[in-house]
Amino acid sequence: MRDLNRRGVIGLVGGAAAWPLAARAQQSAMPAIGFLNFQSIETIGDLLRAFRQGLKDTGYVEGENVAIIYRFAENQIGRLPELAADLVHRRVAVIATSGGPPSAFAAKAATSTVPVVFTINEDPVKLGLVASLARPGGNLTGINFFNAELVTKRLELLRELVPGAARIAVLVNPTNATTTATTLQGVEAAAPALGLQLKILNASTSGEINAAFAELARDRADALFVGGDAFFFIRRVQIVHLASRHGVIATYSSRDYPEAGGLMSYGTSLSDAFRQAGVYAGRILKGAKPVELPVVQSSKFEMLINHETARMLSLTVPPSLLSVADEVIE
Repeated sequence: MRDLNRRGVIGLVGGAAAWPLAARAQQSAMPAIGFLNFQSIETIGDLLRAFRQGLKDTGYVEGENVAIIYRFAENQIGRLPELAADLVHRRVAVIATSGGPPSAFAAKAATSTVPVVFTINEDPVKLGLVASLARPGGNLTGINFFNAELVTKRLELLRELVPGAARIAVLVNPTNATTTATTLQGVEAAAPALGLQLKILNASTSGEINAAFAELARDRADALFVGGDAFFFIRRVQIVHLASRHGVIATYSSRDYPEAGGLMSYGTSLSDAFRQAGVYAGRILKGAKPVELPVVQSSKFEMLINHETARMLSLTVPPSLLSVADEVIE
C-alpha cells in the first residue's frame, strides 16, 4: 500500500483505506475533500491530525460524514498539476493544499470553480493567489502562517543565542524560488545591523544537504540559519543529525526540529495553521464560499529550545531566552 501511495494513489491513513472511503462517498453522497500536498504522508502525520481536528470542530469526521482523498507529490513539484487535475476530475467539494506555494498554484491552475483552502508560508496577495486578505475573491482562501516573514526575528534570536557570532551560513532550497527569495531578502536586510556576514548554501536533494554541511564544516561558520522550506521540513531528521554530528549551532522555523533534536526554533504553530485549514474546509462543506472567508493570518507563534542539545554543543543558553521560550526540552 505504501508503494501505491508514493505514486500519488490514495494512501492508507488513520487505519482506514481511502479507496473504500471514496466508494462509500459515491454510494451515500458523502462529501469528499481533496488533500493536495507536495510532501509525503509519512512526514506530516501530526499536521494531518490537526487538519482532521479542525474538520471535527465543524462537525465532520473522516469516514463518518466526509471522505478525504489524499494526493501526495512525494517531493516532486512537477507532479502537482496532474494530481490537482485528478482531484477536480473526482468532483471533490473542496481542495485543501499544503506544502508551500507550488501546491496552491497547482490547485488554482486546475480549477476556477472548486473551492480551494491553502495553507501557505508566503503572502498570498503578493503571490497573486487572492485579491486581498479581507476579500480573497475567486475560489481561493486559506491560512497564511508567516514563517517566511519571521526571518528577521529568527536571525535576531540566533544572535542573542550566540552573541559572538559573526559568520552565519544560510541554508535555502533553490528549487523553491518564492520562499528562498523571501528568506534571502530577510536575512540580507537584517544582517548588516547585526554585524553578520552571510554564507548562502543551496540544497534541493538529500545529497546536496550532505554536501552543504560538509562545506559548512570546512568554512567553520559560527552558526546555521535553516530556511523555512517544505523540503527541509521533510528532511529535518537528516538536517538535525548533521548539525549534531558537525557540532553546528542552528536555528529552525518550526518546533518539529527541536523535537527531533535540533537546537532552537521560532515560528508559527503549524499544527494550529492546519487545524484552522480544517475549520475552513468544514465551513465550506456547510455552504460558505471562499469569497466570504477572509485569509486567516496565524497569530500563534512559538519558540522552542532543546536544552539537552545545547549542553551537547557546550553552549550556555542565555537566561533571557530560556525565560521567553514557550517550551524548553530537557
